[in-house]
Amino acid sequence: MILWLCLCWGFSPSAAEPDSELMARYLEEQLLADYSIVEQVARRVPRQAKFLQRLETRPRMSEFHVRSTIISRYAFTTVSCTMVNSGSEAREAVFEMQIPAAAFISNFTVSIGNKTYYGEVTGKEKKNSSDDKERHKKPPSPTEGRENGYETFKASVFIPRKMQARFILHYEELLQRRLGKYEYTVSVRPQQLVGRLRVEVNILENSGIVSLEVPPLRNSKQKGNGKAEGDVSPPPSTVIGHTKTLAKVTFNPSVVEQTRIARNGILGDFIIRYDVNRELSVGDVQILNGYFVHYFAPTDLPPLPKNVVFVLDSSASMVGTKLKQTKEALFTILQDLRPEDHFNIIGFSNRIKVWQQDRLVPVTPNNIRDAKKYIHNMSPTGGTNINEALQTGAKLLNDYIAQNDIDARSVSLIIFLTDGRPTVGETQSSKILSNTKDAIRDKFCLFTIGIGNDVDYKLLERMALENCGMTRHFQEDEDAASHLKGFYDEIGTPLLSDIRVDYPEGDVEQVTQNFFPNYFNGSEIIIAGKLINRTLDKLHVEVTASNSKKYILLKTDVAIDLPSRNDIRGVPGLEDGKGDNNYIERVWSYLTIKELLNSRLKSDDTREQDYLMEKAKSMALAYNFVTPFTVLKMKEAGIHSEVPQEEFLSPSTDGIGEKVQSLQGHKAPPGIRRQQDKQRIKISKTSADGDPHFVIDFPSSKFSVCFNIDGEPGDILRLVSDHKESGVTVNGQLIGAPAPPNGHKKHRTYFSTITILNNKPERSYLEITPRRVILDDGERLVLSCGRSAVVRSRSLEVSISAFSNVTVTIRDTISFVILIHHYKKPAPYQRNHLGFYISNSKGLSSGSHGLLGQFLNHEVRLLQESLNASRQEAGQNHTEVLKANPTNTLKVKGRLVPVVWKQRRIYNGQQEVDCWFAKNNADKLIDGSYKDYVASHPFDTGTGFGTMNSL
Repeated sequence: MILWLCLCWGFSPSAAEPDSELMARYLEEQLLADYSIVEQVARRVPRQAKFLQRLETRPRMSEFHVRSTIISRYAFTTVSCTMVNSGSEAREAVFEMQIPAAAFISNFTVSIGNKTYYGEVTGKEKKNSSDDKERHKKPPSPTEGRENGYETFKASVFIPRKMQARFILHYEELLQRRLGKYEYTVSVRPQQLVGRLRVEVNILENSGIVSLEVPPLRNSKQKGNGKAEGDVSPPPSTVIGHTKTLAKVTFNPSVVEQTRIARNGILGDFIIRYDVNRELSVGDVQILNGYFVHYFAPTDLPPLPKNVVFVLDSSASMVGTKLKQTKEALFTILQDLRPEDHFNIIGFSNRIKVWQQDRLVPVTPNNIRDAKKYIHNMSPTGGTNINEALQTGAKLLNDYIAQNDIDARSVSLIIFLTDGRPTVGETQSSKILSNTKDAIRDKFCLFTIGIGNDVDYKLLERMALENCGMTRHFQEDEDAASHLKGFYDEIGTPLLSDIRVDYPEGDVEQVTQNFFPNYFNGSEIIIAGKLINRTLDKLHVEVTASNSKKYILLKTDVAIDLPSRNDIRGVPGLEDGKGDNNYIERVWSYLTIKELLNSRLKSDDTREQDYLMEKAKSMALAYNFVTPFTVLKMKEAGIHSEVPQEEFLSPSTDGIGEKVQSLQGHKAPPGIRRQQDKQRIKISKTSADGDPHFVIDFPSSKFSVCFNIDGEPGDILRLVSDHKESGVTVNGQLIGAPAPPNGHKKHRTYFSTITILNNKPERSYLEITPRRVILDDGERLVLSCGRSAVVRSRSLEVSISAFSNVTVTIRDTISFVILIHHYKKPAPYQRNHLGFYISNSKGLSSGSHGLLGQFLNHEVRLLQESLNASRQEAGQNHTEVLKANPTNTLKVKGRLVPVVWKQRRIYNGQQEVDCWFAKNNADKLIDGSYKDYVASHPFDTGTGFGTMNSL
């Protein structure tokens, strides 16, 4: 059937090879555009009859798109879902999305036809009224269906016949470091096969990205495990690319690929794991616009000795798989105990059974063997006496600490596991909490684990919070053994204890938690706050802690970089919003609200609870976060906004129309003729092309200057930097190739990617390669360089002449032309590459910079240097005389630059240009040195020489 469609549309298999990906997407969209064809596809792809019945009675999901931008561990996620009602009557569409329980929803909108409903975060009333519910729309439920650290957001609407609805959900979260990795997870469970399904994750870490990995999709039964047996490869259609500080991961399965994964459309969790470079022992302090965040995760420290008591539920409800898996996990954990550790085991039901009475035993082969025997013989019986089990464990550990000369820097802890609620002894939660807190007395930490649906999760969570621990909750049908082992691995290697991070009181305020009882290997301590004095040039930081050998005091003065370093405006994938410009402020607000919620949870005082609730609610409203004290209310927008439609270009000279989506103002002109495109192109001599060779034209001086840059493969050169004024930045990334035989160079370099960023009046960016053009101004559009096309938005026009060039015009005052160089049979030292030419620079400011930009509004003078070293300024009429003199000199901003006369080949229609050549990587010609123009990533918008913006 697919081959038949190819012939109908004038394609052939051989002709499709250069654009196989584009053609596949095109055909897939055509297949799903017609409901009758969907039925044929459904018959061709094996699936259940019930699914076909559901497909006929419910709206069809035509698009599911997740875009996330992670900046210094803080993730902004946008989920977009479009549903189409092809039926003859209104039908209900349900949008469901699992999101991390730790995330805060920040926005939600629904578009139905020409009406848009937006979510407004308001304070939650004590009594919810349903009088104002809209007749045709149910409010979203952001906390439905909690499962293993995830919650289900659900919203439903009725879609009129032959219309579509679009749901857009935004949420934010701070990634936690566990076992040496940050893990970002996206739930891909559209409940049906989707024509256009895409997950795109952009990661920006100024410290540098290391150990980036994308494991196979994880289903619900694997949650917490993170590994699929026998397969560690990324999901099909996953594309991974990254530089030192920037990474991009996409997952874009076709309908057929989705079917191979799961026929019901429930694919699983798409996971990305990574870590960052760590250089400063005091940690990474980032500052932006009066806010700071401090990441502290030291490595290469010896582990502290630990004293641990395992308190394990052996009641009758643990019968079967739960107790079996608990035993398996404990066998492995016991093997991982270190020789300097001490331990004991308590089993509890309605009776309390202690393995070694009144003591903790050292880790020896015999003790480990006997402990395994004790665990093996545990049998499920009786009720659940949580209170007495914890009292026994706390007394055992307290007595051991008091009666033994233990290492003052050792770490003591209780690991408590249960699958139920208290049924024997003290059963009132408040009493159990109070008794546990009194027994522990802040001398050690309690870590709790709940298994199954009957467990009192709130009780376990509060017990852990009140006693400096953590909690985990696992479902019954999941692999409890791997969960338990994974949780123990997180806390099994303490490296520091009693960590305190201090800053000068007069310099900072509203600092989040800065004292931590323990730091475990593979985790991270995060502190955020506000600067009192924004004009500080440095921030003093002190970290005190203890480890197995000594007490540690780290002091340093952290330089407060210019705001450009942590400015993220213009980062691709980040939607417009009030928090975008200062992600560090968002981190601070996120942490502060989390701490207020935890403090309220731990408090028993009603007045204090009310105060903490109001404070958390006020901050949540200020930052538009949905929390337990705020709610998302849907309101109809005052101005109707049109749902994005699709427009098609008229056929070009290639005979095949180019499909362009009308996204946020992109307009497709009525027709494209290649001859017209060529007439539009005006290329100046000012350019960077070839190896790369740079040429700057000075029309008033009637001569040109040229130079070479001998960069390294992978370098990103800042060509034009005018971010502060015109909002325009151009960066070019180099690709390497072997040097020609008998040449003086060790290798050649060419431009493989040109990135153009525009920040005014709206953020947008272009990424151009020899194969494709990516335009993103809030919506992403990908165009092939092999097809002529013109796309216009409010301030930007992109014109592609197939296999020839790309012309970019910004606000009609700035124009760049990117030439596309393709080799049919490239030599070993040749690569497909790009050339960058400045056609119109009127809109660039006098303060623009970059390797080319610094010369656009400055003139240079040509001097003649005679043999007796006397200098005579040469007028423009002396040029012919100066050509023959090898000792000519340019005067640039007061610097004298020796130059020689040279002919340089360029591609602006003149095959050669005469120019004065500056040697040694343009030494003295450019401000600073070549290395000062190497950007950290393609989206680095350096605001001027010597400064850098991290987008």
